[in-house]
Amino acid sequence: MRRVAITGMGIISPLGNTCGDFFSSLAAGKSGIRRLSADFDKRLSVRIAAEADFNGEEYFPKKIARALDRVSQFAVVAAAQAWKDAGLELSGEEKRQGGVYLGTGMGGAGTLEESYGELFLQNARRVHPLTVLKAMNNAAASHISIERGLNGPCLTYSTACSSSAVAIGEAFRRIKHGYADIMLAGGTEALLTFGLFMSWESIGTLALEADDPSTSCRPFSKDRTGFVLGEGAAVLVLESLERAMKRGARIYGEVAGYGSTADASHIAKPSLEGQALAMESALEEARMQPGEIDHINAHGTATVVNDVVETQAIKKVFGERAYTVPVSSTKSMHGHLLGAAGAVELVAAVLALKHQIVPPTMNLTTPDPECDLDYVPGKARTGVPLRAVMSNSFAFGGTNAVLIVRKHE
Repeated sequence: MRRVAITGMGIISPLGNTCGDFFSSLAAGKSGIRRLSADFDKRLSVRIAAEADFNGEEYFPKKIARALDRVSQFAVVAAAQAWKDAGLELSGEEKRQGGVYLGTGMGGAGTLEESYGELFLQNARRVHPLTVLKAMNNAAASHISIERGLNGPCLTYSTACSSSAVAIGEAFRRIKHGYADIMLAGGTEALLTFGLFMSWESIGTLALEADDPSTSCRPFSKDRTGFVLGEGAAVLVLESLERAMKRGARIYGEVAGYGSTADASHIAKPSLEGQALAMESALEEARMQPGEIDHINAHGTATVVNDVVETQAIKKVFGERAYTVPVSSTKSMHGHLLGAAGAVELVAAVLALKHQIVPPTMNLTTPDPECDLDYVPGKARTGVPLRAVMSNSFAFGGTNAVLIVRKHE
């Protein structure tokens, strides 16, 4: 079994469009949540989101930008950043085996909504001929594969909020078991459309707007009201450790474990047993004990049920250690990126490992007796020796994914 290194990362996010800007914002407790820039129909009562400051025409020629849904634009740019960050130069054989594993929950949501608007509101007789190619869920991964000339497997995972964590975990396994030396893995999401806002609003999981919109997402706080939708992408370069060391690559850390489980109980209610089993499975693969994990980037959605269940699952797995390991929900700042959440939050965890800084959970103002762990409230924590970090991703549908990254020695 081969060891797997992270040698490059790229990101488009509500907190910045480089990894440096993203983590600086996290460490400073900066929020990317604000009132929507779009003037949506007044039927929409929730008008806050975590939008990325991103204009595709700044990255692509106008003709190309119009041929890509926003979700694919995010992914291609994040992948280009990761590729450059890793300093990759691949031989023909390596390109034939290198692949792309990407997660997304909703795919080209903007393209679909635009085409339905033309059909049902404007009575159009036809839609744009690229509608299918822009909207299909695998478009983003395919464009990365084409851009990078990678002929290996190009797969798209769609397991709601755990999509990108699953993509990264499966890419890790592909390298670990010798099927590839290089993989681009991550996730992308661009779903800030009127129709999807209305759909999420109807479930009752979206946060109410606070007096200061930037403080609306309050994970683990007793006054939490739900999550805030976000958009963006994150892509990581995974590489066999042997190859990375041979070429003198900068190594952010080693992916050590991956746990994937199904709740098999309810389509929307989280399961303590399912979440705990995913954490236990990741620890088992990493051959690590709970006491060796120095920081957890929690799923931490700020919904009433999930925060309690995740807290209980951490206690079940970590025992007394649960009360001393720092647990952060960075969703309090960048919102919930659904299919891209796992990748964005793994980047946050890996950069925490690199900089030895634990990001805070913001807006935790009112302690919830049922959420009684160390959530690093209000301010980043420095001076905490980090050797290994865990990132949790749990999803509607019951697919759980947990990733562990340890410091490269």
